[in-house]
Amino acid sequence: MNWQLDWTAIRLTLAVATCTTGILFLLGLPLAAWLARTRVRWKFVVEVLVALPLVLPPTVLGFYILWATGPKSVLGHWYEQLFHSRIPFTFQGIVLASVLYNLPFAVRPFAAALAAVDQRLIEASWCLGVSRLATFRRVTLPLAWKGLLAGLVLVFAHAVGEFGVVLMVGGNIPGVTKTLSIAIYEDVNVLNYAAAGQSAAVVLVFAFMALSLAQFLQRS
Repeated sequence: MNWQLDWTAIRLTLAVATCTTGILFLLGLPLAAWLARTRVRWKFVVEVLVALPLVLPPTVLGFYILWATGPKSVLGHWYEQLFHSRIPFTFQGIVLASVLYNLPFAVRPFAAALAAVDQRLIEASWCLGVSRLATFRRVTLPLAWKGLLAGLVLVFAHAVGEFGVVLMVGGNIPGVTKTLSIAIYEDVNVLNYAAAGQSAAVVLVFAFMALSLAQFLQRS
């Protein structure tokens, strides 16, 4: 078989997915812990904002990211002055887009896993004089790790296959923003179905393996 895989696009896709997963673990875990335990009235507002990417078309989310980070925006101007670089049509731009689009795929499973931990065990730890942070690290995380890992697997798998929002924010720049999904789209446009089929098969096999692992972790 004549392999026509775009290895540069594959490496870029894995880099984006890895960065997205790491960032969402660091940002999503505290947010999920707060959502799992808080009882404030406006909690539902945060839940709706987190879940918005599930129902928003990727093009809409991508448009607002471009609007908020463009060179004429406050954030975009500040970023350009500080780092002498722009967010749209760069690697960091597609990572930002991927993080925002995959936020609910991290926070919702994280919150469910943390909420499933018996509150009595946490309160018992507090009664023994253990700090909240130490209790979270020694009690909550060991009991919730399977659900957290399942969420990370889902985030990574979804980031690998992301297309719309990445194309909107990053365009199609080889070696910079051209991920595997965009490479498939480009191959189809030029009628190179052999290359598109091989790349699509890679994504399909990876997605199947990732979902199988997530399902196993949630059931065990």
